[in-house]
Amino acid sequence: MKILVVGGGGREHAIIRALKKSPLCSEIWCAPGNGGISYDATCQAIPATDVKAMVEFAQQQAFDYVVVAQDDPLALGMVDELAKVGIPAFGPDAAAARIEASKVFSKNLMKKYGIPTADYETFDDPTAAMAYIKGRGKYPVVIKADGLALGKGVLICQDEAEAEAGIREIMLDKKFGASGNRVVVEEFLTGPEVSVLSFCDGKTVKPMVSSMDHKRALDHDQGLNTGGMGTVAPNPCYTPAIAERCMQEIFLPTVAAMQAEGCPFKGCLYFGLMLTPDGPKVIEYNCRFGDPETQVVLPLLESDLLTVMLATTNGTLAETEVKFRDGAAACVVLASGGYPLAYEKGKEITGLVNGQLEGADEVTVYHAGTAIKDGKLVTNGGRVLGVTATADDLPAALKKAYAATERISFDKLHKRTDIGARALAAMQHPKED
Repeated sequence: MKILVVGGGGREHAIIRALKKSPLCSEIWCAPGNGGISYDATCQAIPATDVKAMVEFAQQQAFDYVVVAQDDPLALGMVDELAKVGIPAFGPDAAAARIEASKVFSKNLMKKYGIPTADYETFDDPTAAMAYIKGRGKYPVVIKADGLALGKGVLICQDEAEAEAGIREIMLDKKFGASGNRVVVEEFLTGPEVSVLSFCDGKTVKPMVSSMDHKRALDHDQGLNTGGMGTVAPNPCYTPAIAERCMQEIFLPTVAAMQAEGCPFKGCLYFGLMLTPDGPKVIEYNCRFGDPETQVVLPLLESDLLTVMLATTNGTLAETEVKFRDGAAACVVLASGGYPLAYEKGKEITGLVNGQLEGADEVTVYHAGTAIKDGKLVTNGGRVLGVTATADDLPAALKKAYAATERISFDKLHKRTDIGARALAAMQHPKED
């Protein structure tokens, strides 16, 4: 099969590396891709959000299958438009993508179908939103922009002044554009966070191995929120008992709810969960693979990714095996100094040959923000590389991943030195369910 992957970051690189292992895959392209992805796929410079140009390109090239990996094109209906021209794709249609593209839609869905989540109210008037926050007087409070905001449209406000500033930023200053026309105000939940990606074909759901993200820019979970500075899998807080509870109380009810609403979900449904003292609750849904969670989940997948993806499109997931290896994976993100604020691009990256480390067993370097300039690999984004290692256990995977990062360098490189520390602590002191 000739395949196109839509997107151009570390997640897409991880998907491409996994798809390339499939005996069904004969040729792989990526649009827009990036410098490092070009070692593994033919890249075409089409913006992921240009639905019309992407569909025309897919027709011209006669792709057999398109993997729409990024949230924006899914919300814009790329899967719907590909279907119109007879090209099957991995990912939800626009109606199902609302589970991520509209926080109001997803919160109302959970309320209607009794899926556990934080208490909330939705507002399209900033004065009413602020009156509600003041009336409750409970802090911290969480304020979320309704629409897509590159994973940054969630504010945790510690007091009334911060809440007022947050409402102003989202609803009046329009920091996230039209995504902030409506907001969700919700209670602040506490407990370990877990990410669970799952394959869905509209009726069946098959969860992947769980993972733990590290969002803050600096060690000890300090600094600004980022797109993710590293991940580990599996998440030790996610016990078999909790997994079974999530399946019965959250995963199956969500898939059934989407079906009942007339927008069955096909593709990768991401459950962002909080293991609260009252049990697991949904913090957020995503309508696609997470980034950088994909970079630790897919290296542990033993089943053929393309076969599983095709089953989600064809509705045959119930009969398709989804198997993960035992062991663990760890990903350490190498970022540009200054990320997530201002940072420089164009720094030469040394230590890699054709985008990978030579002689590093069970280590893969996923390219998130790289370019090739004058024949050299250079930085071209905030998150530059994700260095992932797999091993029999988490301590070994972390040791291997960090050793690999020492062999890669570029000017002003920034990384956290404590990825996985929380997971290791949780393994020493397991909590009873």
